[in-house]
Amino acid sequence: MTGPVTSNDVLIELRVALAPHGVFLRGVVSVADGETAPVLKDGQAARSVVLLGNAGGSIWTEFERWRNSLPDRGGENPLDLWSKVVIEPVATAFGATAYFPSDPPWQPFQQWAMQAEGLRLSPLGILIHPEYGLWHGYRGALGFAQALPPTESPNHQHPCDYCADRPCLSSCPAQAVLPSGFQVAPCRAHLKTREGQAGCMAGGCIARNACPVGTEYCYPVEQLHFHMTALSL
Repeated sequence: MTGPVTSNDVLIELRVALAPHGVFLRGVVSVADGETAPVLKDGQAARSVVLLGNAGGSIWTEFERWRNSLPDRGGENPLDLWSKVVIEPVATAFGATAYFPSDPPWQPFQQWAMQAEGLRLSPLGILIHPEYGLWHGYRGALGFAQALPPTESPNHQHPCDYCADRPCLSSCPAQAVLPSGFQVAPCRAHLKTREGQAGCMAGGCIARNACPVGTEYCYPVEQLHFHMTALSL
């Protein structure tokens, strides 16, 4: 690319660098003066944060290809490790600092997503997207010293507000999904039962599968089993 590099050029090139891995640029958060900002590697405060993640099963093919190439299949936390393998070189190439949901100091990924994409929590404790439903995630973020164009938070209606039947509340066999929030303990206890092994462990969380939003983005069966195995530990 010739000529001065603009902020929009950075975002375009980021999308190109991440696309082969199935990682999407999910949104950009502008950190205003006076706000608590994540710290960059050089000790400065970040001016912008770029959220990176998956939409549906976009990352699964590349993740499995990488995992199958390793003798230990990526160890105890292969998806966290793969995210770092993919995102950290991109951060270095763009002079950014990488942040990950699995690493302290814990960064406010959910708040960033709410600000950048206008999302809100579902009863399962997962942010629900108006297009992707519950089938998306955030694999990392990049902090920049420069100001990048922030994502305009869309003014869309929260999908749960117009869901009359709320099947996520009534379909959970462990009764772990309540209006007050998701209950981890009864969920994990159920997954250890014969019913849980044959149901949620085999085909993914029944309550999550019951959500009518974004069903075309539902994860592949192998990815569903991977996430349920991680939840059951």
